[in-house]
Amino acid sequence: MTEPILDIRNISKSFGALRASNDVSLDLRPGEIHALIGPNGAGKSTLIKQIAGNLRPDAGAVWFNGRDVTELDTVARARAGLGRTFQISSLAMEMTVLQNVVLGAMGHRTGPFRFFRPVMKDRALLAPAMQALEQVGLEEFATTRTADLSHGQRRQLEVAVALTLSPRVFLMDEPMAGLGAEGSHRLMGFLDELRQQAPILLVEHDMDAVFALADRISVLVYGQIIATGSADEIRANPEVRSAYLGEEEDA
Repeated sequence: MTEPILDIRNISKSFGALRASNDVSLDLRPGEIHALIGPNGAGKSTLIKQIAGNLRPDAGAVWFNGRDVTELDTVARARAGLGRTFQISSLAMEMTVLQNVVLGAMGHRTGPFRFFRPVMKDRALLAPAMQALEQVGLEEFATTRTADLSHGQRRQLEVAVALTLSPRVFLMDEPMAGLGAEGSHRLMGFLDELRQQAPILLVEHDMDAVFALADRISVLVYGQIIATGSADEIRANPEVRSAYLGEEEDA
């Protein structure tokens, strides 16, 4: 079996009496999309924050690319190749598409922004930024104000910003949120290709997308993983249907 590039080992996190993560273990292997699903309040966001470095677990460990990164902060994990996109866009809407990618690259590589140098003329930043835009299909929008992009294009731009890291893994938090059927279908095709560059841990509520894309699916309920398997295995699991999928069908 291929060794996982991201390995979450027995993570636990409590907030007072609430146990948001309860002995959670999952992994991500090269070339795959591993989806994390669960009802609202299941603890998905808390788990992703612990993987990304925003929260420190009370117990357990995060291993990335063969290294224990549990004590590293978000910046150190990003520089190690952990690329993240967010449920709520973190893009600067009044800046151009290219400016967002360049500033993202500069922040990841140099720490605090160096506003006293002409960054938009810095070839060391412009070259990888344009390469990232070409990869996501947004090169023709380089000079477009980000606010003028469609919602789906902004999702692609977030990926372009993450690509400046040369990521080994993508963490994606509900990339389909707010997209219509056409936008979701287009983004699904993009993610299907992107997994060949770096595997994706995908948090998503769009079950059509999850079942179409994911090689494996883990179901999180009340801070615990209750099942991990293929789409067919998850669909057929009676505990999953009772705890989560049944709720979706009755909605």
